[in-house]
Formats: sequence, structure tokens, C-alpha cells
Amino acid sequence: MDDELKSLIKKQGEAFDAFKETHEELRKADALTEEKLSRIEKALDDAVEAKAKLEARFDAEKKEREDLELRLSRKGIRANGDAEANQEVQLKEFNATLQGLAADRKRSFQPLDHGGMSAYKAALEQWVRHGEREMSPEEVKTLQISSDAEGGYFVTPDTAGRMVTQIYESSPIRQIASQQTISTDALEGIEDLGEAGAGYAGERKTSANTDTPDVGKWRIPVHWIDTEPKATQQLLDDSSINIEAWLSGKVADKFARFENAEFVTGATKIRGFCSYEVAADDGTGVEWGKIGYVPSGAVGDFAADDPADAIFDLVGLLKNEYLNNARFVTRRTVITKIRKFKDGQGNYLWQPSFVAGQPETIVGHPVTRAEDMPGLGANSLSLAFGDFARAYQIVDRQGVRVLRDALTSKPYVKFYTTKRVGGGVLNFEALKFMRFAAA
Repeated sequence: MDDELKSLIKKQGEAFDAFKETHEELRKADALTEEKLSRIEKALDDAVEAKAKLEARFDAEKKEREDLELRLSRKGIRANGDAEANQEVQLKEFNATLQGLAADRKRSFQPLDHGGMSAYKAALEQWVRHGEREMSPEEVKTLQISSDAEGGYFVTPDTAGRMVTQIYESSPIRQIASQQTISTDALEGIEDLGEAGAGYAGERKTSANTDTPDVGKWRIPVHWIDTEPKATQQLLDDSSINIEAWLSGKVADKFARFENAEFVTGATKIRGFCSYEVAADDGTGVEWGKIGYVPSGAVGDFAADDPADAIFDLVGLLKNEYLNNARFVTRRTVITKIRKFKDGQGNYLWQPSFVAGQPETIVGHPVTRAEDMPGLGANSLSLAFGDFARAYQIVDRQGVRVLRDALTSKPYVKFYTTKRVGGGVLNFEALKFMRFAAA
């Protein structure tokens, strides 16, 4: 994998050098040069994105290892090797989840051993493949220890964990925003919108300044989202298929693509950061609840003369407190335009990364590619900049539910799967936009 990453970095560097050379030629421009530049840009984009995907795999493996070690430490588990450690963690978390379900329904619960958990997972696979009709009484009884009150079955913690991990890996907004898992229907908190007063106090008197800050309350509810992966009964009957991995992979893919769009543009239930009201920002900030923007200087595009100025203006809107963790979020077509811009010293604003683990940058700040961002158009908010970890909050409700349906779409078996998730902006001054308008 190291050799593969080094090769990608080398190709990326070669493509960037070719891009700079050809872009200079394009200033004298003819059609053939423009076509050549287009091909080089595609190769450069492919190299950047391939490097990012490979690094995401590295990061996921590292995070998986760190999470396992943390869970082992918290639960006081000692194990020989990763396989045994994973089994012990899965068993403890499995029992904790089922115990919570039993408590909610006022039922007694006896913790299971490894044999009991294996029996549960075997019964779950039998249920996924064939439904209740072909399950033995023992298998039905095994699944009933976690029978869902709404008529479905609770997917085992191991499967749910795999779903969540895959969603996190494939969703760029989850990678940069804050995340919180809750057991209620909403995440709530207090926002401090003012400053306490202060003044000089005399030796025998207190300060007359008694101003107190204004506080408000924010609330992000979770909403039901669902998907229906389906397979033929013939596929499910094939014993070589890992049903648990297949189901979790299909569900994670569907949920991730839906969530990506909602976290960016959702305007009804999950609030995407592009769905809030915006206001022109001259650097002094805008009304709380709105997001400030700078105009690009042209309708649906960057200004023809000095297009880089608007990007520097956008960066300048953000308070110093947020700059260290700030990043750009945009789509490929916008990056393609910015790639041609230079600063006053003739340096390109966009730079690829030649170091593993570091992303491409615009004026020194990292870039997250999110194709759900609006495309360039009149008054579009196609370029965002800010500290997304402080600006945007994602909320997950514990639990994934699956209902098997073998009747409504024969010869397919559908697995109606639901989860609850929410999202919204918490800190409006930590995020800014470029609005593609003349003013």
C-alpha cells in the first residue's frame, strides 16, 4: 500500500507540472491546447481523488485499531490477538444492547455467552435467508430475546457497527462535521450569544457594570430515513454469500448517499448547511441564524478580472478563532476553475498534496470534495469555507431496524431498513459562503 501511495503522489506531481506548463500555453490558446489541458486536468483530478481514497482506507484501518484499543481499555478486557479482542468486545456490546432493550420493555435478561451470541447470529442469518416460516422454534426463541416492539428485528450490534463505519468512510460531511449518538429523539443545548459586562471596581465598591450575556437554546431532532435493499430468494439461498456483510453494505451505501445530499442541501427535516438564509457580510458578521457570504463578482462564475480576490475575501470573513481548522467544501467543477487562478506573486492558489495524509489545498487550506454542493449558477452557493467541526452537528439515534418482506415484490425479498438521523448548523459564524453573483 505504501508503494501504491508513493506511485499516486508521483503521478499527481507529474500531472500538476504538466498542468502548469500547458496552462501557460493556453494563454496564447488554441483549441488543441485547450483539449490537451482538459485531458491533463482529468488525469490530475483522478490522481488527487485516488490518493484521497487510499488515504481514507489507511485512516479507517488506523481508526478501527484505535477504537478497538479504547473499547478494550474501557471494558477492562484482556485478549490475545485482534480476533479474540474483537469477539470479547462484540459480546459485551451485544449484551449491553439487548439488556437495554429488555429494560425498556420491562423484561428480564440473562447475559449471553459466546455460544448464545453465535446462536443469535445464526438465527438472524436464517431469518434473512428464509423468514420465520422455515425457522425452528429454537431459532425463533433466540431472535425473540431482542424482538423489536415495532414488528421488525434489531440488527446485531456487530452488523449495525459495520453499517455505521461504512457510512462514515463514504460520507465526506461526516468526516468534517461533529457527530453525536443519542438515545432520545433530539439533541439539545444552550448557545451563548453575548458577552458578560466588565468594568473597573474600586477598593470599597463593586463594578456598576452588571450586563449579562444573552443565551438561547438549540435543538436538533432526529428523523426516520429508510431504504429497501432487495435480493432474489435464489441469491439468499446461496450459502456462499455472507448475508450479514451483504445487507450491511447495501444499507450503508444507500444511507450514505442520502445523508450526503441532506447534510448539504436538505431543507425540510435534516437541515443542510446550504439551506439556511444567507446575508452579505462585510466582515463585521451577520445576524445570528444567517450565514454570511461574499459575492464572486460575476453571475454564475468568478469575476473575469482578478478572480482570486473573491477567494481571499472569503477567507478574510472568518474569525481567527476558526481559521486553524477551516477548510473549503465544493465540487470538482469549481476546483477546476480555481486551479487556474494565481495570486499577486504568480503562485497558483490550488496546490496538490505531495505528503501522505494531507489533502489538496486552496490558499493553504484543505479542500473537501462534495459533489452534492450546488453547481455553478446565478446566485449559487457553490463554495463554502469554515470550521465545519464547530459549524455543523450530525445527530444519530441508536439502533437500526430491519423488516423482512418476501411478499410485495416477488421474486425479490426486500429488507425494509430504518434509522434515525438529524443535522443542523450550530455555529453560524464558523461558516461562510461565496455567492456566485455580481454583488
